[in-house]
Amino acid sequence: MMKKEKVRERIIRVASDLFYKQGYNSTGINQIIAEADIAIGSLYNHFSSKNDLLQAYLIKEELDWFEGFENSTSKISDPKEKILALIDYRKKLQQTSKFAGCHFIKIVSEIGEGNPSVSAFAKQHKEKQKDLIKTLVNECAAKGQIADPDLIAESIFLLIEGAVVTSTINRQNDSFAKVKKMTQGLLS
Repeated sequence: MMKKEKVRERIIRVASDLFYKQGYNSTGINQIIAEADIAIGSLYNHFSSKNDLLQAYLIKEELDWFEGFENSTSKISDPKEKILALIDYRKKLQQTSKFAGCHFIKIVSEIGEGNPSVSAFAKQHKEKQKDLIKTLVNECAAKGQIADPDLIAESIFLLIEGAVVTSTINRQNDSFAKVKKMTQGLLS
């Protein structure tokens, strides 16, 4: 038997879906309350403001992102294969979202510098992704001849981010296959 979803989690899930699909600014508190099927007091028992809910959304998306990556690569030990699996993971995220794009890029493009804590969180999230790639590239470098691991890691990060944006615009995933080929070249 499935455990009943807690009210706080339901609020975050509903708000996350709405923020991602229609944008933060286009999502009202009343819509979140209606779709989560809760009383207004319930929302304010868990979150002091819409901005507070936005922070919970970003934390949830970050945890989901890294957990999803771990789950999709848990059986892979080779660092080069893990990097290639990261590209596949980002491709899968694009497909399952119907090419809606990266949660963090979307929220920053919508809110911009209007909310420094949001832009800082998104920037920190991208840095964590880059650090993940750097760690894997350094493991590859320890095994072979990679001249400039930092430049290679930065290049792979930018290639993947570019593929996400390109696939969002073109609504297709062919850019990921190209990025995979380029990445294999960078790591050989």
